[in-house]
Amino acid sequence: MKKTLLVAAAATLAMAGSALAQTRDQIKIVGSSTVFPFTTAVAEQFGKTTKFKAPIVESTGTGGGLKLFCAGVGANHPDFTNASRAIKKSEIDDCKKNGVAEVIEMTIGFDGIVLANSKQGPKVKITIAQLWKAMAREVPMGGKMVANPAKNWSDVDPSLPASKIEVLGPPPTSGTRDAFNELAMEAGCKKAGAEADMEKILGDKGKAAKACQAIREDGAFIEAGENDVLIVQKLVANKNAFGIFGYSFLEESQDKIQGASIDGVEPTYDNISSFKYPVARSLFLYAKKAHVGVIPGIKEFIAEYMSEKAMGEEGYLAKKGLIALPKEMREKSRSSATSLKPMS
Repeated sequence: MKKTLLVAAAATLAMAGSALAQTRDQIKIVGSSTVFPFTTAVAEQFGKTTKFKAPIVESTGTGGGLKLFCAGVGANHPDFTNASRAIKKSEIDDCKKNGVAEVIEMTIGFDGIVLANSKQGPKVKITIAQLWKAMAREVPMGGKMVANPAKNWSDVDPSLPASKIEVLGPPPTSGTRDAFNELAMEAGCKKAGAEADMEKILGDKGKAAKACQAIREDGAFIEAGENDVLIVQKLVANKNAFGIFGYSFLEESQDKIQGASIDGVEPTYDNISSFKYPVARSLFLYAKKAHVGVIPGIKEFIAEYMSEKAMGEEGYLAKKGLIALPKEMREKSRSSATSLKPMS
């Protein structure tokens, strides 16, 4: 039996070595559509200024990217994944189960999730509680949970437009959707005073939190895929529709679309970087340490991404709409990343 175990262990190591030996000469990156334009900009700069090929960057959504990233080690699996939320414990467990034992986490900057519409439409001021009331799948009413009865924005509050609730947003695989669920839906549910009522009706705090995050499926919310550029195009074509996406897409299209203020705070660079804006979040890049030194250029790509000329306040990513981390946070993130320190 001992001999059999030794042979099996040797075979496993040989297979792992073989997988890594079948290397690529080009970095492969998957993940978040929100982070995609930033990583693409770094990839282009990297290809122009170094001896390495420009990395291949695919927009798969945060959840989809982490699933691909954590599927295994070797040339058939991506080296990096973009994420518009932090990696979940369940995803870390999947990574470990598939041999991805050491993962390097990099915080690259901040972003705000905006509710935007065409400049041909009304300029909207909305509270986080009103946003939840408009987007919730079910609401507590008369001691039970009922389907959201609001059809128009003005049904939620007379100060809002008297037009049909029509919101284009990200699918469940998106990190933007995860962040919106937590920062807008759950927070709005609490501010509206609905979570306590839900807990009484459902008899469980966890079920109430889940119900708070559930977005309606009656046509008022339309899953528009991982392509945020497409959402912007649809808003321009339909002045009554609203879209949910990252601040950088608002920044790039300010001549065509406008962001709603939430709880009296406009979605601006300064408001998001100071976290005054209530739907602000961090953005991440994850790297597979096992691929360093095997796939050419990984260490150098990390150095480029984390450099001041890229992610600094005056860096080329700021021109793309990335909101820079404060100096102390940038230096800490840079030091951890360039030393290839894995997550604990």
